[in-house]
Amino acid sequence: MVRRGLLAWVSRVVVLLVLLCCVVSVLYMLACTPRGDDEQLGLPRASGPTGKDGYQAAMQQREEHHRDDISSLKRQIARLQEELQERSEQLRTAQHLAGGPAGPPGRAQADLLAFLRSQVDRAEVHSGVKQATEYAAVPFDSFTLHKVYQLETGLTRHPEEKPVRKDKRDELVEVIQLAVDALNSPAESGPDQRPYAASDFIEGIYRTEKDKGTLYELTFRGNHKHEFRRLVLFRPFGPIMKVKKEELNMAGTLVNVIVPLARRVDKFRQFMQNFREMCIQQDGRVHLTVVYFGKEEMNEVKGILENTSKAANFRNFTFIQLNGEFSRGKGLDVGARSWTGRNVLLFFCDVDIYFTSELLNTCRLNTQPGKKVFYPVLFSQYNPGIIYGHHDSIPPLEKQLVIKKETGFWRDFGFGMTCQYRSDFINIGGFDLDIKGWGGEDVHLYRKYLHSNLIVVRTPVRGLFHLWHEKRCVDELTPEQYKMCMQSKAMNEASHGQLGMLVFRHEIEAHLRKQKQETGSQNT
Repeated sequence: MVRRGLLAWVSRVVVLLVLLCCVVSVLYMLACTPRGDDEQLGLPRASGPTGKDGYQAAMQQREEHHRDDISSLKRQIARLQEELQERSEQLRTAQHLAGGPAGPPGRAQADLLAFLRSQVDRAEVHSGVKQATEYAAVPFDSFTLHKVYQLETGLTRHPEEKPVRKDKRDELVEVIQLAVDALNSPAESGPDQRPYAASDFIEGIYRTEKDKGTLYELTFRGNHKHEFRRLVLFRPFGPIMKVKKEELNMAGTLVNVIVPLARRVDKFRQFMQNFREMCIQQDGRVHLTVVYFGKEEMNEVKGILENTSKAANFRNFTFIQLNGEFSRGKGLDVGARSWTGRNVLLFFCDVDIYFTSELLNTCRLNTQPGKKVFYPVLFSQYNPGIIYGHHDSIPPLEKQLVIKKETGFWRDFGFGMTCQYRSDFINIGGFDLDIKGWGGEDVHLYRKYLHSNLIVVRTPVRGLFHLWHEKRCVDELTPEQYKMCMQSKAMNEASHGQLGMLVFRHEIEAHLRKQKQETGSQNT
């Protein structure tokens, strides 16, 4: 019995050894078999050339593979070197700001973390900071799941609104989700605590100190009535990083100022006085294109151009006459496409605009063909008759152009004045020529740039002014255009306080008369 079991065990061992030998044999054959075409380029294929030619072709193909591998490795090495240099600069900056000596990478990372924590200590998180005046305090904005309530609204935003800008919307969604995750983490939650969701969020406040970071305070519903959970989060700003260094030479950058026009001879005469001083005498690197609609008063406009040309020895201008009703978009489009020289920087301008020579350089510095377009926010002048109504006379134009809340406002709802290279304007498709009359064409072009890969630079500039003029909203406009025109008209007249003084002027005059009578009776 024992012998029979021993024989069975031996037979099983023998079978296993045979199977093991078979497996080893198969593995040996696979290891010794030639690989594939990639490893066997020295041998010609059956369908390919044979003999010496086939061998040379295979060797050449193998050499090309090696070259591709070498190029790929070089590119990877270059990218790694750039990343290493960028990381090194970040660590050096962090070390400098932390005040510590240079050390190993681990120490540098610790210094960077210490710097970020110091941002929390510097900000108004744990305690208040003494402020010089009541205007020095940085206010909070408040928000819910769907709305933001903000103080600094400008003219295009509302006191209560859904965050339209994607970066702001994504920021608040990220903060709420991070707070929910923190509440549900094992370190924060107890055994009997229910899971939290974004629907438990009640409200939050946040503010940004530009040199420190953004503070968020979020309030959630608690487990019971009248109980709440609050989380305080802080997004610290890291050290400043140098991104790139450029040397720019704008000596040969010509600006083609394009002005669409119909009648308005007096305004054009005023425009040319400014153009002569700023563009011809001070800058000297400009071309003027005037696109005139109709023939009424055309000779007067051409006469102003010719007189300026003779007086200033200026020949760099083009006059284009078009028939039909005035269309700002068509005029600018025709003016831009009429240029036949090399790629030129275009400045779309209106006749009621005053600009300085510095504005031309600002246009040059903030545009780049195939890369950037410039949409400056101009300062719009209020009605001088209202602003200086209590003065003996209205001061000269140069003295009116002061950037104060009593004299005007940043026209952040307007997109008509813009600087862009002709190549970008053509590639984007130009203006929508179906839009007639006033308004709409500039917003349409602006949106096309926003939907492209070009960088849109949008900023207020100190050297660009919209001069006040009486605005007429004609009946031929569409309802949407008419509404836009009336809103613009209301904005142009005066500040809120100045309009209030006009509305309540009868009460003010009655008060002054009463004061005068009481003073007279006391004197007698």
